[in-house]
Amino acid sequence: MSQLPPQLTVCAACREPLEPADNFCGRCGADLSAVPPAPDRTGPVLLSGAGDAGHTGDCSLAPPAGAVPAQTAQGPDGTGGAGTSGRPCGGCRSGMIDKDGYCEHCGHAQPRERDHMEHESAGVAAVSDRGLRHHRNEDAYAVAGAELPGGGPAVIAVVSDGVSSAARPDEASAAATAAACDALTAALTRGEPPREATHRAILRAAEAVSALATPGHPGRGERLRHENAPACTIVSAVITGDLLTIGWVGDSRAYWVPDDRSTQPARLTEDDSWAAQMVAAGLMSEAEAYADERAHAITGWLGADAYEVEPHTASYHPDRPGVVLVCSDGLWNYAESAEQMADIVPADARTRPLECARRLLAHALDGGGHDNVTVAVLPFPERPHGAGSA
Repeated sequence: MSQLPPQLTVCAACREPLEPADNFCGRCGADLSAVPPAPDRTGPVLLSGAGDAGHTGDCSLAPPAGAVPAQTAQGPDGTGGAGTSGRPCGGCRSGMIDKDGYCEHCGHAQPRERDHMEHESAGVAAVSDRGLRHHRNEDAYAVAGAELPGGGPAVIAVVSDGVSSAARPDEASAAATAAACDALTAALTRGEPPREATHRAILRAAEAVSALATPGHPGRGERLRHENAPACTIVSAVITGDLLTIGWVGDSRAYWVPDDRSTQPARLTEDDSWAAQMVAAGLMSEAEAYADERAHAITGWLGADAYEVEPHTASYHPDRPGVVLVCSDGLWNYAESAEQMADIVPADARTRPLECARRLLAHALDGGGHDNVTVAVLPFPERPHGAGSA
C-alpha cells in the first residue's frame, strides 16, 4: 500500500496531499499561506480522541488547550473561533469566517485545531489526526519528560481514545491524558516506582473522566439519567533507564518493534474487549473475533459508568534498541498484529521518531482513515542488561 513520503503534508481544508512549496491546494484552492506555523511550546503536550466501550462505537481524535497544532489556524476551543473569526475563507477566499468557524459566503467549515497535531521532543514524538471519515478528533495524547531523583531522565507518553457512543468523548480523552501525564510526572520526580506510579496515574485519570459526568448523574449500578457519562480508553508508556513500563485500560495498545527485524516484535497489551474475551475463552480465532461487528465493544474503560477500573500494568527490560509505540485503534486496525505493525515501521524509526509517526498515520489514511489516528513513538536505546519481564 502506498504511503505519503515524510515531506508531504495534507491540506487542512480538504485533506488532499500537498507539497510544502505549494501556496494553494490544487483541489479546493485553500490559501495555505493564511495558516500560521505552529507555536513553539515546551512542557507536557496534550492532544485529544474516541474509542469503544461496552458502549460500542468507533474511535476518533481531538486536542485540549495546550496541544500543538501542526497546520491549523484555530481558537483554543478547537472550533475555529478566536483563531479564524474575521479572516478570509481558505476555500472560496471571498467570504469571511464567522465566530463559529464557517465561511459567511460559501459555508465552508474551516479546519479546527484538533484536526491534526504533532509533537517531538527528547525521547518521544507523537501525531494525532482526525482521519478521513470523522467530523472531529476525539483522541488525545500527552507526552512529557521528567527528572528522576538520581538525576536520570524519564520519558512519558499517554494516549486516550474517547468512546464515541458516550457524551463528550473528546473531553473525556483530554481529561484522561492530562491527569495521567501530570500524575506520572509528579510520581516519578519524587521517586515512586514506575509500575506503581502508572497504576495510580490511571486511577487518577479515571477520577478526572468521572468528574465530567453531568450533575445528578447516578452512581455505579443505578439507571443512567440525562446522558451517557463521558468515557475513554487509555494506554501509557514510561521509559526510565533500561526499564519500560506499560499501563492500560480498554483497547488502546502498545507495541515493541526492535531495530533488528530478525528479532520478534511484540504486542505489549491485551485488549479489554469482546473480541479479546472470545479469543481468551477459546470460542473464536483472533481473525474470526476481530471480523465480528461486536469486536470493538470494550469491556473496560474510564468513566462514571465504568463498573470498576482495574488498571493493567507490565514492565520490561528490552535487551536491544528499538521503538515503543502507543496508539489508538485508528492505527492498529490497519496493522493489528505485532508483525504487521513492524512491517510498516520505518527502519530508521528510532533515530527519526516523528517521521515514523507520520508514516504510520499515512498508512492508516491510505487504508481508508475510517477512524481518528493517534500514535506516540518512544525510541529505546541499546542497554547492557538482558531481556526480561518484571
